[in-house]
Amino acid sequence: MIALPRAVPRPRLSAGALGLAALLVVAYGIVPRVGTSYLFEALLTPFLALALAGLGLNLLTGYAGLLSLGSAAFMAVGAYAAFNLSLRLPGLPLPAAILLAGLVSALAGLAAGLPALRLRGFYLAVSTLAVQFFVAWALNRIGWISNDSPSGIITAPRLVVAGLSFDDPRGRYLFSLSAVTLLTVLAWRLVIAPTGRNLVAIRDNETAARLVGVKVARTKLLAFAVSSFVIGIAGVLWAFAYLRTVEPAGFNLDRSFQILFIVIIGGLGTLRGAFLGAGFIVVLPLLLARLGAALLGDGFDSGTLEMVQRIVLGALIVAVLIREPAGLAALLDRAVAAVRRSDRLRRRTTRTPFADGQSACPAQRPVIPGPRSGARDPEPPTGQVTAPPVVLDCPPPACPSGSGLACGAPD
Repeated sequence: MIALPRAVPRPRLSAGALGLAALLVVAYGIVPRVGTSYLFEALLTPFLALALAGLGLNLLTGYAGLLSLGSAAFMAVGAYAAFNLSLRLPGLPLPAAILLAGLVSALAGLAAGLPALRLRGFYLAVSTLAVQFFVAWALNRIGWISNDSPSGIITAPRLVVAGLSFDDPRGRYLFSLSAVTLLTVLAWRLVIAPTGRNLVAIRDNETAARLVGVKVARTKLLAFAVSSFVIGIAGVLWAFAYLRTVEPAGFNLDRSFQILFIVIIGGLGTLRGAFLGAGFIVVLPLLLARLGAALLGDGFDSGTLEMVQRIVLGALIVAVLIREPAGLAALLDRAVAAVRRSDRLRRRTTRTPFADGQSACPAQRPVIPGPRSGARDPEPPTGQVTAPPVVLDCPPPACPSGSGLACGAPD
């Protein structure tokens, strides 16, 4: 007897993978063709830079559970390191300068993470806040960092990679998109690896993680280094691709809180939460500004409109967190789950036993035995109502004799 080979099922792509592929096609293929300079400069490029910064902070705070208030400091370290590398090493390619700037930021994050070996919670947050103040002081006081420019202002070099120029708004958008895509893939590989599971174990229960063999100190320092590396490259994109001319005030404490809000609103412990939160923080204020100018522009000055915009934005943030404390990512998951449940329910309701001419009494269905002859039906308990017998309108061949079922119309 010859055994036939079994059919191997073809791998099916999930809806999330298909959606991500469609999003990349739109981002790389459609947006560069139809987008305007305003769209690239005012919306998409800052969105990508802040989303990358939120991604880096989410690796530290969302996955490892280590709170940091110094994200803007690591952005500044990356931006000024890339500026100095490009200035003092003229032959250094731009990707190499950006990579080395990320490593410099990772070293700074490694030093800032040393207190994490002894501190937790808000005490650790205060120590990272000290890093923020120290970096701001260094940028304003040490002239060598900014090439002795007044007020620490630096001007970004030209974005040229392998002879290709990315200096126009569309090119800066594509440059930022490529960097964000690459680092997001690397971050995803990290969180699904054993290192990512170790980060989550430390976040959930540090003592239990230590008991099962997780090297807590080394994993914490690794989290600070990787997070600072990603945030440092985000700082390079913020300075080189978005602002082009940046001063130390562009990396102040407000920027750190902005990145923290992006992570909280988007969703802690999720990679997509950084992008959802960045969209909420970057895109929504622009939409509110346009809407406010259209509705209230004639009767109010710009200061009043800006105040109204902030009030509405704050109210929306509070509403989102009240509705779903886990952030926009969890809210999106709930919406997708509700759509899937309704779709399954719709499919079940359309597949009834009577569809396609099926009989309610198929011949192959097990026969329910009736009561024995001469047997007396038990009396129902007091207070219960005896249900009438079920009568099925079936053809005579579908109900064999002796089945105990009453078929046909009653007499």
